[in-house]
Amino acid sequence: MATISSPLSDDARKAVGEALQGALIDLIDLSLLAKQAHWNLKGRNFRSVHLQLDEVVDAAREHMDLLAERAIAIGVNPDGRAATVAAQTHSPQFDAGYLQDDKAIAAMVDILTGQRDRFRERVNVTDEADQVTQDLLIAAAQDIEKQHWMFQAML
Repeated sequence: MATISSPLSDDARKAVGEALQGALIDLIDLSLLAKQAHWNLKGRNFRSVHLQLDEVVDAAREHMDLLAERAIAIGVNPDGRAATVAAQTHSPQFDAGYLQDDKAIAAMVDILTGQRDRFRERVNVTDEADQVTQDLLIAAAQDIEKQHWMFQAML
């Protein structure tokens, strides 16, 4: 079986691989958290928040696939297994059951704040190591920051 060769040095591949894996964990968890809130949402602003949460899910899923494929393209195996995501997430989690719309909005602001900050760190880490990956991280960060702004505007 052939191994995927990397255009990066071993040190760069390691740093970029860690950035990509962290981003993958964040995006998978973001998509799951947004769906959890989407399914259990209630309140006066149900419809608009419900639809906004689906936009978060769509963006997260698009970027997670691109970043996982970038990882494998540079010879790093992405790990999106449920146990890995659960063990490595940095995002606060929702309680089970119904979720009032104002609490969902505030929680999404907190979740997206953490993700925004971690994505900006990853953009910095990949600046010299791999600008191709950096471009993908910048695109994901842009969507995270857009969603952060939109949820903040609902507060």
